[in-house]
Amino acid sequence: MKVSELKYERVSLESVTGEIEKNLAIIRSAGSAGEVLKAREKLLEIMEEFSTAKSIAHMRYTLNTADEFYLREMEYYDEAGPKFENYLYQYATAMLESPFRSELEKELSPVLFKYFEATSKAMSPEIIDDMVEENRLTTEYSKLMSGMTFDFRGESIPLSILRRYMKDDDRDTRKEAYEVLGNGLEKHSGELDSLFEKLVKVRDRMAKKMGYKNFIELAYYRLGRISFDEKMVEKFRNNVLKDIVPVVSRLKLENAKRMGIEDFKLYDNDVYLPGGDPKPILDRDEIFRAAQIMYRDMSRETGEFFDMMMETEAFDVDSRKNKWGGGYCTYFPKYRQPFILANFNGTSADIDVVTHEAGHAFASYMTRNNRFALELNVGGMETAETHSMSMEFFAEKYMDRFFGKDATRYKYMHVFDALSFIPYGTMVDYFQHIVYANPDMTPGERNETWKKLESEFRPYLSTEGIPYLSKGTRWQYQMHIYEHPFYYIDYCLAQVVAFEFLLESLEDYDGAFRKYVRFVSQGGEALFEDLIKEAGLVSPFEDGALKNLAAEVEKLLNDLRAQF
Repeated sequence: MKVSELKYERVSLESVTGEIEKNLAIIRSAGSAGEVLKAREKLLEIMEEFSTAKSIAHMRYTLNTADEFYLREMEYYDEAGPKFENYLYQYATAMLESPFRSELEKELSPVLFKYFEATSKAMSPEIIDDMVEENRLTTEYSKLMSGMTFDFRGESIPLSILRRYMKDDDRDTRKEAYEVLGNGLEKHSGELDSLFEKLVKVRDRMAKKMGYKNFIELAYYRLGRISFDEKMVEKFRNNVLKDIVPVVSRLKLENAKRMGIEDFKLYDNDVYLPGGDPKPILDRDEIFRAAQIMYRDMSRETGEFFDMMMETEAFDVDSRKNKWGGGYCTYFPKYRQPFILANFNGTSADIDVVTHEAGHAFASYMTRNNRFALELNVGGMETAETHSMSMEFFAEKYMDRFFGKDATRYKYMHVFDALSFIPYGTMVDYFQHIVYANPDMTPGERNETWKKLESEFRPYLSTEGIPYLSKGTRWQYQMHIYEHPFYYIDYCLAQVVAFEFLLESLEDYDGAFRKYVRFVSQGGEALFEDLIKEAGLVSPFEDGALKNLAAEVEKLLNDLRAQF
């Protein structure tokens, strides 16, 4: 069945409440572990139906944020979702408090019970109204950004299309695009500041109602983090500043000189090669045909996966007005069906969609029949992003199909961009730690904080002269900051592990890929640190890991540049 043909029908909370409460009562009063397990199965069936309906509604809303029907459906789930999460909290608590817990852990999984512990700390019935408000605000932000257009050279275009010009070969064009971006955002500055102010306040209020000092601790539990904590992130952040930032800064400035740029600006940051970044030599349909050949060649599993994605038409990649401006992979559990949304714009980012997002989809496909797929998904966010970022690197072997004679130039740009991302992603995470530790900051103070962090994590870069963005507002179009707080350091941790897969693949591609398939197939059934250890890789939290990585990646970049 094609994704467009999937039947949507609202699964109202009211229609399943009785069955949920009945099975929760059975778990609480069960006379045996067997009774608990049967009730759990009934609850999982309800969870599958509800989450599938919610995911389909969200997908169709993002295809057209002006669609009134699906906007109303999202408004419904924004309100019902927190109430449903309260039932998940009750389920987790009941499993933890069961007198048969030790028997259940043996029958199920200790990892699952770690997840239950995080879930029990992430929710409380007293914050349901606040969660509804938070959902409403994030939907409002999503709608604002999706509907925002920018006047560029006589056309009114969405941000997804403007990004094409932000990476243009011509420096003046890039500068103009960033100026247009700044001017466009400034028109909505009041709304952007107000929405974020309200989000910070409601999140802080939830945390304090639950007895936490601030939102940070609650956020970690909400993300289901059972493999690392705030102190480990702080250690990683310090190592990024010490071991990655100096290398990236030096490489960036050396590279800028090769491109004839002496005054490095924000609008130069995403261009890596004299004459401009390589662009795909294929059109939209050709990209998908080439990707299908690539995945069939990689392995039996990836070939079967991508054939399924093509048969079910599980992609929407055309940019258009009112379409959600980012990219994502989602999953419809009832149908065992992944789906990818993106906004092709004719740049190398189009190829990243059929590698990065397809890496997410491949993980969903490989874990679709895992025992705890519904509860543990494909793993924590850091594990999920390792799936996608590693797939980007395994695909580099095939880049001649997409870029022709510029394949090596693409690999250079891709590796360089990935290394450069680690300081940026760490900065985004640190910004949020500062903001939520100080929830009474003014909009101006937040902007000043961003500017200060830019000078520490990206000291080679300047926003001087760029309207609005020079005030320290770049963070306002980083959607994760509004919509998915603290879901960004996961990208950085995953990038480190993905680099390790890349470096190993250069020595033994098939061996590295088999390790990767094993890593992906376990999903959330093993902890992130255990997956890394089993694959014979080094944890990003380990002392010296980032210093060694920076040295090896710099050598790889020099080797690639010597080839063109």
